[in-house]
Amino acid sequence: MLEGSGHEIHRERGPLSEEAMLKLAGDFDAFLCGDDAITRKVLEKATPRLKIMAKYGIGVDKIDVAAATEMGIPLCFTPGVNHTTVAEHTFALMFALFRQLVTEVNYVREGNWKRLTGHEIMGKTIGIIGLGRIGREVAIRAKAFGLKVVGYDIYWPEEFAKEHGIEREHGLTQVFQRADILSLHTNLTEETRDMISNRSFPNMKDGVVILNCARGELVNTADMAAALKSGKVGGYGTDVLDEEPPPADHPLLNAPNCIVTPHIGSRTYESVVRQATMATENLLLCLKGEKPLAQVNDVPIPPVSS
Repeated sequence: MLEGSGHEIHRERGPLSEEAMLKLAGDFDAFLCGDDAITRKVLEKATPRLKIMAKYGIGVDKIDVAAATEMGIPLCFTPGVNHTTVAEHTFALMFALFRQLVTEVNYVREGNWKRLTGHEIMGKTIGIIGLGRIGREVAIRAKAFGLKVVGYDIYWPEEFAKEHGIEREHGLTQVFQRADILSLHTNLTEETRDMISNRSFPNMKDGVVILNCARGELVNTADMAAALKSGKVGGYGTDVLDEEPPPADHPLLNAPNCIVTPHIGSRTYESVVRQATMATENLLLCLKGEKPLAQVNDVPIPPVSS
């Protein structure tokens, strides 16, 4: 699609740091970006030439959306293409923790036929923070596995919750208190940063299992590592970290009962095609002066230059 568009294309392997983006900024009319650091400083250097940004994926916390809006740069994204994929990965992490699959596989590889006793998830209570597309897909699967589902979201999906028997809690503390399993599916904002930390652990059950396929910064790394060591948190399965890729001494890489995957929750052959196609369609539509399939900010699409 890009090659046939007639535009000159420059490719870089991301995610790119602010420093790397600053070297590129100013030479392009449009960005097709992933988890690259597009800060105010980058946007200031990129304008006035930069007219359009198309995000591959749905998370825009690496982009200064306010600055882009101020500068009149439309920002597109790809909602609805990976919710099934991420929900499935959430359950992959859940089962791996409850049945100690990684540990058991490693034992067998080492020639050690050591049989650990795991746990069932049936009958337990899962608390879902964020009932957007992904959170709802997790809820549907949770009910199928015999879990009791409670949830919290500022924008509560009333009809969906009623249809699927999801109990509404009116605050995070109430979800924390009830959950045997806590699954995070909310955006990263200043309000949600470090949502899971030493401040929230006292409100949780001893041995709670926490799953994070949203953003690493929702969880305070040092506090989580300590909670895993003490046993307050019985297991942490995460596809995201506060620093990606992590340094060799990252506290969670060797924490007990912790499984870390390298941000692959939305990375399947099926969803990669859906994301890439929608991101590219957004970009090409904007370059033609047409409305994209999905846009983050309320900025007019620039007319096609003559």
